[in-house]
Amino acid sequence: MTATPTRSAGTVRRLAWHLAVAALVLIVIYPLLWLAGQSLKPPDEAVSIRFWPDTVTLSNYVQGWTGLPAGTFLRFFGNSLLVASLAVAGNVVACSLTGFALARLRFRFRGLLFAVMIGTLLLPYHVLIVPQYVIFRQLGWIDTILPLVVPKFLATDAFFVFLMVQFMRGIPGELYQAARLDGCGTWRLYGRITLPLARPALVTTSIFTFVWTWNDFFSQLVYLNSPGRYTVPLALNLFIDQTSQSSYGPMFAMALVSMLPIFLFFLAFQRMLVEGIATSGLKG
Repeated sequence: MTATPTRSAGTVRRLAWHLAVAALVLIVIYPLLWLAGQSLKPPDEAVSIRFWPDTVTLSNYVQGWTGLPAGTFLRFFGNSLLVASLAVAGNVVACSLTGFALARLRFRFRGLLFAVMIGTLLLPYHVLIVPQYVIFRQLGWIDTILPLVVPKFLATDAFFVFLMVQFMRGIPGELYQAARLDGCGTWRLYGRITLPLARPALVTTSIFTFVWTWNDFFSQLVYLNSPGRYTVPLALNLFIDQTSQSSYGPMFAMALVSMLPIFLFFLAFQRMLVEGIATSGLKG
């Protein structure tokens, strides 16, 4: 007879917990819902305080996709996808190689190099932008994607190198010793043992690199000058005062569309991240 009040209390706690989580989720996604509502409003209702438009229209999506003088928005999507994909490839390859060297190889000044790399995390990016711009200008790379991509292949993102080092240090050393007894060299240790076990770190690096590069505005504004080479963040800025007035409806519509690649990328790699975390040994 005493089990019923206990079950009732547990049900009430679970219900309260779910309601609190639902309220928190609603607060988090409210800006996205507001953006969706603004993208469906006609020009006379743009940026009004009402959450949902009185008259729903899809003209903002059509105008935003085709209304820019530099071309359709597909061109900017292609530019962003190219830059983000190359940045992901560069960070995954370069940072994993650097992390493997710092975590598993023995060479002189390894500790000093690791300390210097950690020290670069303390430097604000805005301190480095001027000397970097001078170097890239002397190389003739301004108004190209090279300043945005080439540094990624040189392991310049110390945060991801640190992530790789810390993760690879957690791999059991017995695996490397057994592999060396079987005749594995350094490159096979990296490719056959380290990379499969470091999947969570690799996927994390891929997700954050893609999101940060896709949303990056400052670096792309500094190095890209021609509208035809603009990425999505710069293209969204073209809707502001491009014809002496701001096209808020098309801008909101394209801002909503630009979130789709990030969502799909994270959704695809989230499954691999969970599988990688669950992996506890080598796969055959």
